[in-house]
Amino acid sequence: MIGIPAHTLNDGTPLPAIGLGTWPMDDTEAERAVRDALGVGYRLIDTAVNYRNETGVGRAIAGSGVPREEIVVTTKLPGRHHGYEETLASFEESRRRLGLDRVDLYLIHWPLPRVGKYVESWKAMIKLREDGLVRSIGVSNFTREHIERLEKETGVLPAVNQVEMHPLFPQRELRAFHADKGIRTESWSPLGRGSRLLADPAVLGVAGALGVTPAQAVLRWHTQLGAVPVPKSSDPARQRENLDVLGFELAPAQLETLALDPPQRLGGDPETHEEF
Repeated sequence: MIGIPAHTLNDGTPLPAIGLGTWPMDDTEAERAVRDALGVGYRLIDTAVNYRNETGVGRAIAGSGVPREEIVVTTKLPGRHHGYEETLASFEESRRRLGLDRVDLYLIHWPLPRVGKYVESWKAMIKLREDGLVRSIGVSNFTREHIERLEKETGVLPAVNQVEMHPLFPQRELRAFHADKGIRTESWSPLGRGSRLLADPAVLGVAGALGVTPAQAVLRWHTQLGAVPVPKSSDPARQRENLDVLGFELAPAQLETLALDPPQRLGGDPETHEEF
């Protein structure tokens, strides 16, 4: 297995180039999946309050035998806890469930612009980082406008924006904005769950030419674009396959081939989606 390289975030901390997603696992499945993933080399684990599996993730980390400082643990603030004091309290609940002294990457899960409290939550997250309880802070499902408001009102940019991204929805404009601001793009649903993506003729053609699986070709597309995919898998063999994507390279034409048009969003629209 090739060692996983890391990106340096805008706050100077490292983020592995690929991670493990845990939605929609329950505590039992998450504990088993994370334990197996750490065993095969994953060092970035992604959970959230609303996944309801932070306890299982924490158990796996505690029992893994992997040094804590090697693991980047991400969790996310739910919509029902937006607000300054609410965010601080929610974080303590997450930290307790995870059994950790510190969370490595803490994200606002959705902006909920109708509620309009994400800036207050961001201010609380800045405090958590300043207090050493969180190493890096970021957002999830934020648009350019949402991020610009955070910067205008606090002067602090997210280290990461985790968004829906896959070849059916390549996020060209948002990725360019992130690059300009020094924000790392993370990809949820990187394999286009529930879609035709892995059976698409373009994906099959690229994978066949390289002698890899369609999922490997798509995950390599993410990593070559500089995005950090967090594919979910509870199967150890699939976990190994998903991780083993750094030993080959897509040609520029293949990168373009895998950006399928027209863009097709599979999940919620950040302007209207509300997840509490």
